[in-house]
Amino acid sequence: MTRSPSYINFNKADYPWKPDIDYRQHPEAYRIGKGEQGVLICEPYKTEIGSNWRFKTRRIASVSAQKIYDQFLSYLAADDFVGADMARKYLQMGYTRARRYANYKGGKKYNRDDDYALLEIGTGETEKAEAAEVFRVFWKTAEANEKYSRLKKIWKHERG
Repeated sequence: MTRSPSYINFNKADYPWKPDIDYRQHPEAYRIGKGEQGVLICEPYKTEIGSNWRFKTRRIASVSAQKIYDQFLSYLAADDFVGADMARKYLQMGYTRARRYANYKGGKKYNRDDDYALLEIGTGETEKAEAAEVFRVFWKTAEANEKYSRLKKIWKHERG
């Protein structure tokens, strides 16, 4: 049984998010997906939001998460669901990536030289756990936003 991470045999052609689509001009092409899917592909949001995404320390994460949350609110105010969903995904990814670095030294989860066996947990940086918590609070606040929740429900019903 292979234990390799899902990205090892990734099939780019089957992935619904494409780097050559401007999702502001063509929001109908956007799919919500699971978790953080599409976050590093969907332009122009990747560039707009990604430039603010940092989690090295708690202080840096606090500034970053606040900027991204402010973008989330701006996208909602403009009725730009795709932008809001992408900002929410960056907040979620701030949490998951910081947790990865908190759990695993250097953020490396798998041992490539040992059939991708999981490395020992608890070897990471405690400061990253604090950064992760900052992002978790903003992420959950964004998900709980009433307008966002309503738009997400409509989007999923109409487009998937």
